[in-house]
Amino acid sequence: MTAGGRLRIVGGAIHDPANGVDGEVRDLLIEDGRVVTSLPDDAPTLDARGMVVMPGGVDIHSHLASSSCNHARRIEPEEHAACPAPAPRLADGAPSRSGTGGTVPSTFTTGYRYAGLGYTTVFDAAVAPLTARHTHAELDDTPCVDAGFYALMGNDDYLLRQIAAGERGRARDYVAWLLGATGAYAVKIVNAGGVAAWKGGARDVNGIDDAAAGVTPRAILETLADAANALQLPHPVHIHCNNLGLAGNSATTLATMQALAGRRAHYTHLQFQSYGGEPGKSWSSAARPVMEYVNAHREVSVDVGQVMFGPAMTVTADSPLEYLLYKSTGRRWTNIDVELETGCGIVPLNYKEKAAVAALQWVVGLELFLLSEDPWRVVLSTDHPNGGSFLAYPQLIQLLMSRAARDAQLARVNQKWLAGSAMADGLAREYTLNEIAIVTRAGPARLLGLTRKGHLGPGADADVTIYSREADIAHMFSTPRYVLKAGELIVEEAQLRRAPAGARFSQQPGYDDAALPSIRDHFDRYSTVSFENYPVRRT
Repeated sequence: MTAGGRLRIVGGAIHDPANGVDGEVRDLLIEDGRVVTSLPDDAPTLDARGMVVMPGGVDIHSHLASSSCNHARRIEPEEHAACPAPAPRLADGAPSRSGTGGTVPSTFTTGYRYAGLGYTTVFDAAVAPLTARHTHAELDDTPCVDAGFYALMGNDDYLLRQIAAGERGRARDYVAWLLGATGAYAVKIVNAGGVAAWKGGARDVNGIDDAAAGVTPRAILETLADAANALQLPHPVHIHCNNLGLAGNSATTLATMQALAGRRAHYTHLQFQSYGGEPGKSWSSAARPVMEYVNAHREVSVDVGQVMFGPAMTVTADSPLEYLLYKSTGRRWTNIDVELETGCGIVPLNYKEKAAVAALQWVVGLELFLLSEDPWRVVLSTDHPNGGSFLAYPQLIQLLMSRAARDAQLARVNQKWLAGSAMADGLAREYTLNEIAIVTRAGPARLLGLTRKGHLGPGADADVTIYSREADIAHMFSTPRYVLKAGELIVEEAQLRRAPAGARFSQQPGYDDAALPSIRDHFDRYSTVSFENYPVRRT
């Protein structure tokens, strides 16, 4: 089928929770890249009898197309030889490209492999505004998926100066200008104020009321959350909390959530933020109290950042955290100062079943999923590649749908810090296919404000994934039978056959032009890039 054509998908069991459809066998009609309500009788058909039909997957939080990803690709060159990615054979002899796989695949390999899992929309979760041009270039080179990114702002020098001066209105205008200048989709906060303090030679912050660079994390969080909501951005501020990855950090996570009570906010890779215990002494799961708060506050949404055993690559703007990981592991690493905006650190990791901390992290992530009372606000992710590759999503889905699979792996892991955890106490819940469709498709699309994604109702983008029904859940979700992107059949019989370019999501909110002279002056005084050359101009 060619793009813009007609297609009738017949006989499949449709899982479209956004429209209240839970496994109903019905036809799905597509025309000109959209879902429609009627087609001529002679429209081509695709036989999906006995199969499961879902919207295309939506990944709300990944790291796939940034300058930090390029550094991560360089830091383990041996992976390029160990994980070659041959060029797929596309239909009609269309050109395709070979590349490398591993924890951070090549750009085009990433697109091929997301499509091969049935994912059609992906967001890079942390891009320094200064490097936005690079990210657009990488996304241009990543086929098969529509994409966007979040701009890092929680340690921006100009923003912190405005907050310290009490100029929250000007800070809001700066947020709007910066989103438009970079072509970003949402606001990202990483370790609010802590990275700026660390870059200036001070220690990282501890609590959200510790002063850093003249302001507190609380003030940064409040200012940016209020700005995103006042600008009516479709996705709320995307928060990586202070003290991420440290024992006892659940207290900081809960304090952050309480500080923003009543405001829309999304907390990312919550697994890395839900630990009890005490730094340097002990670890424990704090998934239950954290998820109790999330369950009770409908303005809060989260993605989990599940740790999966095996190789991973930590790629984060949280420079102090990466320094701690380097000191504790001795692995090769890099840490980068992105001028006046943020930092970036990279350390390769390997999560091992017999490592006590890794076992706890694996358990905490599953507890967050299984204790959730509202799957519409809890999104599936591994924080690719930080907790593991997105290629592990099928195995994660199996763990959520099968208690037997969870119990079998739980019996193999290090039990040192698992006493009293909900998983060790025997969480029996098993996700249904419709709940999987929510946490991988309908939920993230709704949280991103993408009204044409994540569902199969009339007018939706015809991004469709069709799975053969199998007892082996991991295999079922790792090899979709068919995938359609905007109505074009890109995966046929579990083989990638076409690799179309994807669309780009961005926001251009309005702002008061009176703010521009102050921003220009800041660039003239402190930046190595001129105000005129800073914005990304795309044709």
